Amino acid sequence: MEFSRILNLPKLLEKKSFFLFGPRSTGKSYLIRSQLSDGLLIDLLDGDTFLRLSAHPSELEAIVAADATGRCVIIDEIQKVPLLLDQVHRIIENQKRTFLLTGSSARKLKRGAANLLAGRAWQANLFSLVYPEIPNFNLETYLRFGGLPIVVLSSAPHEELRAYVRTYLYEEIQAEGIVRKIPQFARFLQSAALSNAQLLNFANISSDSGVSASTVREYYAILEDTLVGFFVQPWLHSKKRKAIATAKFYFFDTGVVHTLANTKTLDRNSDLYGQSFEHWIAMELRAFINYHRKAEELTFWRSVNGQEVDFVIGDQLAIEVKATKTVSNRDLNSLRAFQEENIVKQFFCVSQDPLIRKVDGILCLPWQEFLAGLWQEEWF
Repeated sequence: MEFSRILNLPKLLEKKSFFLFGPRSTGKSYLIRSQLSDGLLIDLLDGDTFLRLSAHPSELEAIVAADATGRCVIIDEIQKVPLLLDQVHRIIENQKRTFLLTGSSARKLKRGAANLLAGRAWQANLFSLVYPEIPNFNLETYLRFGGLPIVVLSSAPHEELRAYVRTYLYEEIQAEGIVRKIPQFARFLQSAALSNAQLLNFANISSDSGVSASTVREYYAILEDTLVGFFVQPWLHSKKRKAIATAKFYFFDTGVVHTLANTKTLDRNSDLYGQSFEHWIAMELRAFINYHRKAEELTFWRSVNGQEVDFVIGDQLAIEVKATKTVSNRDLNSLRAFQEENIVKQFFCVSQDPLIRKVDGILCLPWQEFLAGLWQEEWF
């Protein structure tokens, strides 16, 4: 099975050089092979190439100059040799070449004060497969096992996910020397997975994992920098009701978080199922914002009195997510309260209820209809 990815690299590169970041195994290399097969590829996962350019970064300029075609230059896993970015900077300026610089982690670049090209390259991200990219999409399977291409294609997704988590722990984290105490970090990961999609409470996670609160904060920063998760910040423009200022954290993939949390089954009637459904919608919204280059922030709103709207996109959309198959009048109360702020333009309740209706300015849609409209940009 082949997946038709939404992210269009040739179209992006018409305008600018780009950094392309994404967690391991989201399909960056496949995307490059399928969309940029005519590019000049410099693969830093190749041992000889890595050793040569690590020792002599200036050789990059000669390699590019020897290519008279003017085609895009692709450097895979750029974070392995950050010094190459000085050469990339020079080549963009002197040879006017376009670059695609890929990596599974921006941490080394950010923390190592690498040359990030001062705006000469923009950033794009690749995520797990999203709804319109998967033929014959099965919601229950996706909620449990996620959207990593290697998992979606596997006949043994449990095993594939366990192997992926081990690879992340021992290759991505240990090999790069990001964390010294792997057992301590592993305990934190499980606690963080069990707290996925909830309001962050560093003290509770510190207690559960046996790690200091300051270390917990550092570990969350590592997850964000290595693209294994993302924060959703609170919407703080409330005038009618005071809003809380605590963020939420979501792992980048539902299957990965279930593997870290040691989830055995995902019961349709459990709270965990509802959290997974919300988590998946968060993944779709985040990918949509990135792939369509929307200058909007994904946030959520919660008042100090406990009223909550799961997601807010800029001043465009407010979205309440319900896993229920029958949306009740009560399920719309938080959206009604949020309407009183008179800032956001459109209000949605996204659920598994097949009935489409509009109540008090709130459009209630089954998830299939909402996502079809989202990806076709009907709501923007």
